Formats: sequence, structure tokens, C-alpha cells
Amino acid sequence: MSTWVWIVIVIAAVVALVLVVWGGRRAQERRVEGKREEAGELRQEAAARAESARHRESLVNEQQERLREERAAAEAHARRADEVDPDVPS
Repeated sequence: MSTWVWIVIVIAAVVALVLVVWGGRRAQERRVEGKREEAGELRQEAAARAESARHRESLVNEQQERLREERAAAEAHARRADEVDPDVPS
């Protein structure tokens, strides 16, 4: 074969190698970007869930406080009933 054919083959091989490397890097960049997007979505979901949990926790705390107040009122009524009831020893 003549020299120019070898030069064309080498140039074609180098171009093919460059294209393969370039394609591999692009694919890796797309994978990394996809993982970044997924991580961002997961963080947003985690933040929304945390906010929801804080809200529910606040509601639970309010309910517990109301229950304590109701329990105290019930106990006060029970004590008053004991005071009024002549059958209960003082």
C-alpha cells in the first residue's frame, strides 16, 4: 500500500478514537447531570416532607395541650363532686 493510504487510515483511526472518547465523556456528563437533577428532586421532596412533619407535630402539640386542659378540668369537676357528695368521706 502506498503511504497516503496509511496516512488516511491513521487519520481515520484517530478521528474515530476522538469521537469515541468525546461520546463517552458526553454520556458521563449526561449521567452526572441526571443524578444532580434527581438529587435536587429528592432534596425538594425531603424538605416538603420535613415541613409537613413539622406542621403535623405542631398540631399534635396543640392537641396534647388541649387534652391536658380538659383532663385538668375533668379532675377539678371530680374533686368538686367528691366535695359535694355526702357519701364520700372527707
